Parts: sequence; structure tokens; C-alpha cells
Amino acid sequence: MQQAYGSLPAGWHLEKLKFYASVRNSNVDKTISDDEEPVQLCNYTDVYYNDRITRDLEFMQGSATESEIEKFQLKRGQVIITKDSEGWDDIGIPALVTEDMPDVLCGYHLSVFEPGPDLDGAFLAWLCRSDPLNDQFKLGANGVTRYGLGQYPMKNALVALPPIESQRRIARFLDEKTAQIDGLIEKKRALLDGLAEKRQVLITRAVTKGLNPDAPMKPSGIDWLGDIPAHWELLPLKRLLADGIGLQMGPFGGMLTNLPDYETGFKLYGQENTISGDFTRGRRWVEEERFNELKRYQLVPGDLVITRKGSLGSCRRVPDGIQPGITDSDTIRIRPNHSRLLSEWALALLHEAHFVSEQISAERRGAILSGLNTTVVGNLLFTAPPVDEQNRILRFLSRTLSRDDIIVAKVKETIARLVEYRSALITAAVTGMFTEAQ
Repeated sequence: MQQAYGSLPAGWHLEKLKFYASVRNSNVDKTISDDEEPVQLCNYTDVYYNDRITRDLEFMQGSATESEIEKFQLKRGQVIITKDSEGWDDIGIPALVTEDMPDVLCGYHLSVFEPGPDLDGAFLAWLCRSDPLNDQFKLGANGVTRYGLGQYPMKNALVALPPIESQRRIARFLDEKTAQIDGLIEKKRALLDGLAEKRQVLITRAVTKGLNPDAPMKPSGIDWLGDIPAHWELLPLKRLLADGIGLQMGPFGGMLTNLPDYETGFKLYGQENTISGDFTRGRRWVEEERFNELKRYQLVPGDLVITRKGSLGSCRRVPDGIQPGITDSDTIRIRPNHSRLLSEWALALLHEAHFVSEQISAERRGAILSGLNTTVVGNLLFTAPPVDEQNRILRFLSRTLSRDDIIVAKVKETIARLVEYRSALITAAVTGMFTEAQ
């Protein structure tokens, strides 16, 4: 790890963190006990989503013993980091405590770094965001599906330290420069949000009103939809699907036990594919014999798959050339009757159109348990113009939206470069490579 810091400027030195800060892993849980003192808890999400811990945050209520209160109360200059996570990249995320808060404790899944007199807390927070120190935290974490960072790798992590006044100057420099970069990123993301809203409005308008402003209209019979073209139909999705096999929820329970851990050529597709749109992802397999037994669940190009749990209502079209496979129980397969409903039209309605997403949201709000089933999906109301008109509208949307897609790609590329520059700037400043910071 010494190589990660390179040659340090004069007056800098490389030391283990434990010589300059105390490290404590919190075990204060959010449960409330009558025989303990009521407290407020700085929780995992408080640290994950905020660079600074201030009084403005809404802390969770909990309780703690006297020794826990003494050990884990928040003090100005402390740095709190995430020490447990389901994702490797989420280990070691820091937040700086900006003021004394004796009634707020550091909660579970977090660690407290309390700097000594020769280490500035703000500088330590920036150190934790730099590649040389954060990489040490990640490498020190243990686990497979869930990762945990113990005290030893934190205490023995190497940090490059200049004199205390230089630390403070560097921290102020990074506060200012990263705020400027974050402002630019925020503007770019606002532009993306605006383009996404424009896209949804355009698609919703096209799939509910058509392209001809002079076309005769008729009441849809639904207040929130208004009028639709007189020659269109408004039908439940189930009436626009292939007979008998149009809607199929993935197999449950014992049908998918003892899956092989080797590639069989027959995949089990699920949310990882439907949310990302990438049907090459995933390493879940079924044997050929079981695949043949469960062929009614098979995915074929042109099908749609919609998530029924978690990220509710995410929908994708199954592309050409996928490996043979079946859906899992967290998804629903939709197979259109292509003489009445094009896959791309159904996808535009399910994935992009506001009036269908509102129907899904209403079902979710009204459900005792959040989730979709074939009955709910089958009863979603769809606009159904003639197939040739569906084609014309889809071609119009493709031409019109392609220009915005180019802009979106460029904006995302700019954001990625700004994020990369921000990270490089932090690392350069806290390792002495950026002289302006000193």
C-alpha cells in the first residue's frame, strides 16, 4: 500500500491510522428498551447519503446503556464510516460530524473514527474518500454475500499525513473544489431529469392521442385518460395477448430447488435481466430435463418480462438470440397477440407511458402485500389502435427520441468524467500530488 501513495512531499509521513485516531465499531441497535436511556441514533442511511452529519438530519429513535452513550455519542470532528454492507463498493463511505451532539449516538453497522490532536477530522473524511485509503478498507472487508469491516484493517490502514495546518488547508480546498464539481454534476442530472420527463410526456401523448391532431375523438370512459381517437379501442391487456399463454408467472417453490451451479445452456432469467435489460447477465441455470418439464415458462424473442416484486413494474422486451431459458417467480412473462398488439407498443405503454405506470402504482398502493400478479397485469387498460398505426407511431417516436438519446448519452458521459475527475482530485490532494491544495 505504500506504493499507492507514491513519493510524499517534504514534511509528510506515512503512518498507521491507529496512531492518530481511535477506532470504535458501534453495536448500538435501534431497539428501544425501558431500562435504557432514550437516545437518537445516527443510522447507516444518514452516513450513506450525507457527507456531513448535522442537527438538520432526522435521526432514528433508540435506547442505549450509559456506557454506550459515553462511548458512541457524536462529537465535532469525528468521522463515521459504513463498516457492513451487502455491496463491496459501499464499504468505508464516510461522513464528518460537524458539531457536538451528546444525545445522538453512532448506530449499528457503523464505525467511529475520533482523530487525535495531529489529525484534522475534515482531512480524515477526505482521506476516507480517496482511493489509497478506501481501497484498503475494501480489501480488509470479509464476506461473500455481505461484507464486514473489522477494527484491525481500519486501525492498521496506512495514511499519508502532512502537518496539521496543511491538513486543514487541503480540507478547505477540497470543500470548495468538490462543491463546484458537485454543482456541475447536479445541473447535468437536472438536465437528464428534464429530458426524461419530456420523453414520458411525448410517449404518453402519442400512445393515448395518436399523431393526427384532427382525428375524431371519443370519450375513453376514464377521467384520467380523457378522449382517445374514435377508431381506437381501450382494452384490458389480457384481451390483446396470445390465447392461453399470454400471461405466465414464473414457477414457484419446489419446481426450482437444487439448481446446478454449472452452465447447462438453459438459463433461469429474473429481475437482474428485467431491470438492467441485459439478458446475457446472470449465472443461474436449469438442467435440460427440467427445462423441458417447465417449457410453459420459456422466454422467446418478442416476449415481454415485467418484475412483480422489488423494483415493481420494470419491463423489458426479450431480444433475439437469447439462450433458451425460463422466467423465475419474481417476474411475469407477457406474450402479445401480434395481430393486435406489437411488443414494442406494449413495452412503450408498460415501461414509458404515464397512464399505465399510474395504474401499476395504484395497484401497489392498494395491495396488502406489495407486488403484481397475472390478474393485476392482465387487467391493465391499454390503448389499442390498429397494428399498422401502432407501427407508424412507434417509428415517429424512434425518430423523434433518437435526437434526445444522443444528448442523454453525451450528458451521461460528461457526468462520468466529472465523477472521475472529482475522485482523482481528492486522491491527488490528500497524497500531496496537488500542490495548489497545500
